[in-house]
Amino acid sequence: MKKNRLERINSLLKEVISEVIHKDVRNPHVNTFVTVTQVDTAADLHHAKVYISLIATEAEKLKVLAALQTAAGFIAVNASKKVQLRYFPALTFKLDTALEEHLRIQEILGKIEQERSTRPENHAENE
Repeated sequence: MKKNRLERINSLLKEVISEVIHKDVRNPHVNTFVTVTQVDTAADLHHAKVYISLIATEAEKLKVLAALQTAAGFIAVNASKKVQLRYFPALTFKLDTALEEHLRIQEILGKIEQERSTRPENHAENE
């Protein structure tokens, strides 16, 4: 399958799955702050990893992830009604930790910069 087609399918699935989660899923653990950040579909279209991001504590994130995984079949059935594919992939939900990692790296870089600015400069050493 061509790469462009798979990218279009991933983009379409991302939109449709997000819409189904926000409009159709009635689980109290799944709140409106769930964001589908990426969908990674296998080349044969039988499996898809759905990466989600949400602002919550670790315990709440795990509850939301478990609730979404339990509702994966329901989400797939409702999403398949909105998309015409020969095979609708089985969905697996995963937490997208890229934002937390980015914030942690920014924090570390900030500390390094702060430490550099508090050090006395020795131009004699550098020359």
